[in-house]
Amino acid sequence: MKNDTMTIREMCDAFEVTPRTLRFYEAKELLFPIRDGQKRLFTKRDRARLKLILRGKRFGFSLEEIRQLLDLYHTGDQQMTQLSRTYAIARERLADMERQRDELNLAISDLRAQLEWGEKIIKSSARPMKAAE
Repeated sequence: MKNDTMTIREMCDAFEVTPRTLRFYEAKELLFPIRDGQKRLFTKRDRARLKLILRGKRFGFSLEEIRQLLDLYHTGDQQMTQLSRTYAIARERLADMERQRDELNLAISDLRAQLEWGEKIIKSSARPMKAAE
């Protein structure tokens, strides 16, 4: 069984997270490591769940959404409920991300235009000063 489990340090190294992060996910009942005294031993199931948690966070899912999706794994329908719900949330998140990207692209264009305007003003006001010297 030792090969099937990982210590908190091994998990941190494998997934590039901190011990605090793992303890936080455990406190939020997203991970369920085996307790061996003070040690936490993470199973394959915990590793799979952590991979999904980190992916969900990267996509902007809330921890509550992630928890609900992970809990759907055990509904007994070959994960169809889980997959359907994940798909629906992911579609909504993608639409949000695309909207944010479009807003950011517009803000970037506006800022570039303002910088170009500012650069012209600075250059035009700098010329007379050089001529006066």
